[in-house]
Amino acid sequence: MDNVNNDILYTVKEVAQILKTNVDYVHKLRKANILPFLKIGQYKVLRTSLLSFLSAHEGQDLTNPSDIKELNQND
Repeated sequence: MDNVNNDILYTVKEVAQILKTNVDYVHKLRKANILPFLKIGQYKVLRTSLLSFLSAHEGQDLTNPSDIKELNQND
């Protein structure tokens, strides 16, 4: 738990701003269990979890969180 002191918690709205998407899409990621959240009054995600999510899904099409596909380099 030592790392928790160094982490920043982001709200759904802040995650949407960081990902340059909308709040509804962030909730889709949450409901698909792709991006782990915790609930303290409202849903929040640790900065490290967001960075891990971005790293793990680099090169993938996440348009539909229920049907993740690899990006085609020719697109």
